[in-house]
Amino acid sequence: MITAICSEIKIRCSEIGDNEVIKTIYFGGGTPTVLSIHELQKIIDVIYEYYSVSEDAEITVEANPDDLTQEKIESLVQSPVNRLSIGIQSFFEEDLQMMNRAHNAKEAMSCLSLATQHFNNISIDLIYGIPNMSLDHWKQNIQLALDYGVPHISCYALTVEPNTALPKLIEKGEIAPVNDALAQQHFEILVETLQKEGFVHYELSNFGKPGYFSKNNTAYWQGKQYLGIGPSAHSYNGTQRSWNINNNTKYIKSVQQNELPREIETLTTTDRYNEYVMTGLRTVWGVSLQKITQEFGTTYKEYLLKQAQKHIKEQLLFLDEDTLSVTKKGKFLSDGIASDLFLVNLG
Repeated sequence: MITAICSEIKIRCSEIGDNEVIKTIYFGGGTPTVLSIHELQKIIDVIYEYYSVSEDAEITVEANPDDLTQEKIESLVQSPVNRLSIGIQSFFEEDLQMMNRAHNAKEAMSCLSLATQHFNNISIDLIYGIPNMSLDHWKQNIQLALDYGVPHISCYALTVEPNTALPKLIEKGEIAPVNDALAQQHFEILVETLQKEGFVHYELSNFGKPGYFSKNNTAYWQGKQYLGIGPSAHSYNGTQRSWNINNNTKYIKSVQQNELPREIETLTTTDRYNEYVMTGLRTVWGVSLQKITQEFGTTYKEYLLKQAQKHIKEQLLFLDEDTLSVTKKGKFLSDGIASDLFLVNLG
């Protein structure tokens, strides 16, 4: 698999322009910490060999707390990796058991104690909206995260995915159903608490201290191009999306034959407009009317403003000269608001 990934990196270098500089490298979408430091280094070396990489590139590795032993952290320190994204989810045992997480509360705290001794750029994930989670319990979760001094926190509402244990437990009455009103209360506490601590709520689910916004995720939200390497990986070049096959064996065989095992979708103008509205409203940068006009035309701008009027009157959106953004009141509802602004009947 490592050899195939390195081969795909080489094959696809022509997709990046000669003047393009790689600003972020992200190992994620699974548990990349199962790789040895030598395997990670091999992949990084191939990237540096075939691409121009910025001197201050952000190089992130996703990790689960149970993977981050002292030995693993110390080996990562010796590599070019300069940022960790750790899937804490909760600091409480009952929450982790309910979510069927592999790590326990002790491991969550232990790995952060170790990681913060060696890395200053750390992001952690937390989950809110867990059934029956009291407001005090959620406040304690946030405070524990703050106590470790991490400069970036990603928070997501608990969702009930089909074919997992959670919907079955809810059906049996062993766990209470997800409560949207409770999730909104958690969200409002989260926003208020983190902003008081100097975090910028720069995207719906992401909070960072100044200088610590995720370069990787910011590139997605700002519509920048990215290259996804490996099985199931997605890429975007500004007008097309592509995704690799999700079968490991077929992926390796294809790459061995110098073929890219992927499907490609060319986005229409309306697709790109809808994506820009959706991602823009999730961020602190909002939706630029000038960009709408330049990239999609005046028809799209007029449609956007017409659809937005209802939400502006309800104080869920506000228009500040050129920029349309969600209000504090509208933040939790931003995805639903965006869907009202989508356009479905133009090419």
